[in-house]
Amino acid sequence: MHEKRIETLQTILKENNLDGALLIYSRDIFYYTGTAQPAYLVVLPDDYSLFIRRGYRRAVEETPLDKQKVIQEGNIKKICQFMFPRSTAKKKIGTELDILTVNQSHGLNRAMGHGEFIDISTEILKQRMVKSPEEIEYVKKASAAVHAGHLDAVASLKPGMSELEFSSIIENAQRLAGHEGIFFMRIHDFFMSRGPLTSGPNLYKTNGTVYTITGTGLSSAVPAGPSQRRMEEGDLVIVDIPACVNGYHADQSRTYAIGRAPQRTLDLFSRLKDVADFLINTLCPGMRAGQAAKLAFDHAEKRGIEKIFMGFENQPAAHFIGHGIGLELNEPPLLHLKSDEMLKPGMVLAIELHLMEPTDGNVLKIEDTIIISEGGNQIVTLSPRELVVVEV
Repeated sequence: MHEKRIETLQTILKENNLDGALLIYSRDIFYYTGTAQPAYLVVLPDDYSLFIRRGYRRAVEETPLDKQKVIQEGNIKKICQFMFPRSTAKKKIGTELDILTVNQSHGLNRAMGHGEFIDISTEILKQRMVKSPEEIEYVKKASAAVHAGHLDAVASLKPGMSELEFSSIIENAQRLAGHEGIFFMRIHDFFMSRGPLTSGPNLYKTNGTVYTITGTGLSSAVPAGPSQRRMEEGDLVIVDIPACVNGYHADQSRTYAIGRAPQRTLDLFSRLKDVADFLINTLCPGMRAGQAAKLAFDHAEKRGIEKIFMGFENQPAAHFIGHGIGLELNEPPLLHLKSDEMLKPGMVLAIELHLMEPTDGNVLKIEDTIIISEGGNQIVTLSPRELVVVEV
């Protein structure tokens, strides 16, 4: 499988007239080699080598690649001289310029000396969009870890509990179910706790970093995630804590009510869920991501929630209704109104919908991880897709 992934990358290099690729980012290294030990992966149109900077013994044990292709070497200048010997022609080398710092980029240029680095992150992410059966199984395992958190959430939620305490119960259950305790986002300087959890009036206090319900966090240093606020009977609570198993993520959001939920709240959630159900049942291979987003917004209008659908109190409404998921929590395709990306069988998507009503305290969310397939889409998140009223 990993050899085939490298062969596909070699085809991409040929199609883009590149002399090779030099990859640094751990998620890409893991995708192509099966190890996340610190390394450089150099791929030529007809060859490749994996250079291990540290952790050589573990890397050799972990990677299924030909062991003769795995070399213990961390000096990037020596690697460039070995893989890209000087010639009269200037080399064009692909790398992940979207996540490299300026200093790293300068360092690569000095090490190469006679080449030009081209960003190929988009091509790599496109290759990663369609998941193999093995990758899908890992996503399902991550979904099971998310569900373990949901079960403990329902069993534990009560008035007087702080958001932080509630979050720790959920996170503990996920960890015991195999969650690796981290998630990856391909965003520079991104920060968040283990995942958003928020309640009551904090539901309206969103962070500008991402277009979703974020919570306030413990301080202004990291203004997202659970806070020290103590929840009260009648509060709505949104939990959006993902899990990562074997490097692959699952994303799920559920809304809870402590003790009771007004009929209007239940009605609004039913309409929001109806939009989610319609979208999940309608998405299909060949559909454009922008078309999928428009379907969601149009259906929200039919259900009479268009004015509060995907909205926020103090920032513009979200322009997307979902995203790809895999080795990173947010991957292409992004399901936004202007996207022309085509949906394909084997894509794993998080359908992420919310509404925010400014006057009556109704902030509601539902999110599920699904697999796009020819014979009908599969929801892999396991928790009940309802507004759960937890008895006091």
